Amino acid sequence: MKIHEKYITRCIQIAKNGLGTTAPNPMVGAVIVYKNRIIGEGFTCPFGGPHAEVKAIESVRNKRQLSQATLYVTLEPCSHFGKTPPCTNLIVAHNIPRVVIGTMDTHSKVAGTGIKMLQEAGCQVTLGVMETACQLHHKRFFTFHNLKRPYVILKWAETADGYIAPSSRDAQKPVWITNPLSRQIVHKWRTEEQAILVGTQTVLADNPVLTARTWAGKNPTRVVLDLNQKIPNHYAVFNQESHTLKLTKKDINPEKPLAQQIVSILHAHHIQSVIIEGGTKTLQTFINENLWDEARVFTGSTTFKTGTKAPIFKSTPTKEKEIGILNDRLCYYKNPL
Repeated sequence: MKIHEKYITRCIQIAKNGLGTTAPNPMVGAVIVYKNRIIGEGFTCPFGGPHAEVKAIESVRNKRQLSQATLYVTLEPCSHFGKTPPCTNLIVAHNIPRVVIGTMDTHSKVAGTGIKMLQEAGCQVTLGVMETACQLHHKRFFTFHNLKRPYVILKWAETADGYIAPSSRDAQKPVWITNPLSRQIVHKWRTEEQAILVGTQTVLADNPVLTARTWAGKNPTRVVLDLNQKIPNHYAVFNQESHTLKLTKKDINPEKPLAQQIVSILHAHHIQSVIIEGGTKTLQTFINENLWDEARVFTGSTTFKTGTKAPIFKSTPTKEKEIGILNDRLCYYKNPL
């Protein structure tokens, strides 16, 4: 089993190259091994392009070796036609005799049918190697299909004395709590997720662009919670740099939990992951409804003394790190659900 774990670990490693580009497809990694040597690798291309298994098979120089090779993959190969043909068909066509799979695909269009097709074609299938690690890697995909909502990431920055915004923003708009490196990390995160959500007051106070300006990659869909339509149309969130989804009173039932309605709407728009960037009222809504998967909280060295307090959040960080020479602290949290 150890040798299988070695190659599945490599699959997860290369699969991360697809982060932020493959949705709604999962970011799969695949490795082909012949006589204990990797002869091919691949990861899922941006949506509409070849899947990981296809790229791995294409990368093998001597295709005759495939009939004696083992294919390792993080997720069960697809068995249906979508933007591309089924990966199972290609595996069978190349007579690959063994396939080692990290975890089953719970999507209704697959859900074991890929494994069954491979077995019926005479392929030896090993399932569940590093299953927990593979499920964690595919957390966005599984959350979307199993829970019928996007993977929710809470993010905010607070001062050393616990404020998320000052009493007045006249001197600087937006007001920076963290250092430039921390802000660049946030822009990197934006390229990795499908959407970013803010509330009305954040937009009115800061007029943010909500794009990944300091990091190369795809801008997220901007989701603006503007129930009473107070945000002017000329504000930056409505420019042409990215698509914006505005949620108003016509989208929301005031007698039902707000966060649950928001994630249901995002699911209907096929959004698999979202960063909730605040402010405090919006973040607190998701915290109070316990509708979050992870949180990333920066604490800067500055103080405001007065202003808008950070969300009330009682959780123990799973990881902490210092960012930059000004010593911002970044804490990561996981929701145990």
